[in-house]
Amino acid sequence: QHLADPDTVFYGLICDGIHVHPNAVKIAYNSHPAGAVLVTDAMGAMGLPDGHYKLGNMPVVVGPKADVKGCPRAALIQGTDTLAGSIVTLIECVRNFRAFTQCSIVEAIEAATLRPAQMLGIERKKGTLDYGADADIIFLSDELYVQRVFVRGELATPDTVRSD
Repeated sequence: QHLADPDTVFYGLICDGIHVHPNAVKIAYNSHPAGAVLVTDAMGAMGLPDGHYKLGNMPVVVGPKADVKGCPRAALIQGTDTLAGSIVTLIECVRNFRAFTQCSIVEAIEAATLRPAQMLGIERKKGTLDYGADADIIFLSDELYVQRVFVRGELATPDTVRSD
């Protein structure tokens, strides 16, 4: 395997409205749309309700972050204003990226699928629907909410998804 051409520049964005300001996301995208790679930096509390959690041995509080406009929740190291990590899902990053940049749905989805695969040099197997690829597919609603997930062509359900 090979990594992307060293002359190709990619940059990662955590589009949760906290790690990278929405205006900075827009500036980065407008500067180099084909380099955008969406990432989550998600910790174990992603998808869980507000409450107290652990990140390694650090106590973390997930809850409202009133001082960040448009971002109702954050994960902070208990007793501080220090971010512990993100609790945003990748599909939330896609929706936020589209909202922050006004890019097309295709461009937003490619920033979470094709671009990371290109960066890693695995675009023949991942991030594509081409013949011979792994057939990892998501079905989304018009509003970009996950409806179904297929892994290697098989419908992913709680019974078929491994946790390892």
